Amino acid sequence: MMQMRIVSIYNHIMFVKVAKLRVQYPGRPQPAVDEVSFELRAGDIGVLIGPSGCGKTTLLRAIAGLERVTAGEIRIAGEVMGSDHIHVPAEARRVGMVFQDYALFPHIDVGQNVGFGIHHLRKAERADRVAQVLQLVGLPGIERRLPHELSGGQQQRVALARALAPRPRLLLLDEPFSNLDVDLRERLAHEIRAILKAADATALFVTHDQLEAFAIGDVIGVMHEGRLHQWDDAYTLYHRPATRFVADFIGHGVFTPATLWEIGNQVMVQTPLGALTDIAECPLPSAFSGGECDVLLRADDIVHDDLAPVKAEIMRKAFRGSEFLYTLRLASGETVLAHVPSHHDHKIGEWIGIRAQVDHVVTFDRETGN
Repeated sequence: MMQMRIVSIYNHIMFVKVAKLRVQYPGRPQPAVDEVSFELRAGDIGVLIGPSGCGKTTLLRAIAGLERVTAGEIRIAGEVMGSDHIHVPAEARRVGMVFQDYALFPHIDVGQNVGFGIHHLRKAERADRVAQVLQLVGLPGIERRLPHELSGGQQQRVALARALAPRPRLLLLDEPFSNLDVDLRERLAHEIRAILKAADATALFVTHDQLEAFAIGDVIGVMHEGRLHQWDDAYTLYHRPATRFVADFIGHGVFTPATLWEIGNQVMVQTPLGALTDIAECPLPSAFSGGECDVLLRADDIVHDDLAPVKAEIMRKAFRGSEFLYTLRLASGETVLAHVPSHHDHKIGEWIGIRAQVDHVVTFDRETGN
């Protein structure tokens, strides 16, 4: 079975602890969540990312108390919230949730929506708290407006204000931006991060969008087929992916065959683009049979250089504003990707010079994929 590297990057006291969690629905052969473990520090924002059906929403619902745990354990602030024999009801967990459809009541105004979960407070206290959280989310003074009078982004911030009003000890957000247009989503992700930090909230966020995950998360977990492959900061996920799935899912890159060999104390990496030298980090050739492996080459590892001896044909190009993402085919038939400044506007079918500029290599066994 593929070995998963589950790494906590913090040494501080953890607020949320999930250990070997399994959620299995009756009648289904495979668990929706399988052996998932991670920890989240108080005041931090965690993000679960992965393709549709990977189990991230089920995991979020289990933490909220909306799904029962089959095996393993969920702890919040040291208390067991869920296990195979303990199930604390959702309403007793002091967990807030923000859903993708906002779930605002259309027939009552914003103030009543935000104050819905704090009816236990006296009227004046409730009004003060509503005004406080609306100020926090950047929408002061809109208590009397109805939800349909607001933009999608404003409605999402009202939903966040409503979730924050009861002062939950943990906030869960399930793809809250999925109904918004692409340009608004990344901007709102930055805004929501600032709001959560200002509120000193501990939050767990689910998305399938990498830009959202990178914009909002202190730590990010990549899920696939119910399993958590890696739990790390964005930089580590990108540059040091723990599994081949993470390497393929995060960022733009390809796997290319390579051979490792050692000259003195220096490890050389032979690839279709030539030998990679002066590598700061690289496994020894003995880690693979015959030193043969697959190497991950990111689009930003490939440099357009007209003087380079290696040439590649442009097969596809995607304009990204400041740059193109070129899909290139080498004479050997191997494919690589490259980010190229947009003023280098070459035509499809044109051959250009490229070279690899890599300071560390990410390798995987060619046969097992690990």
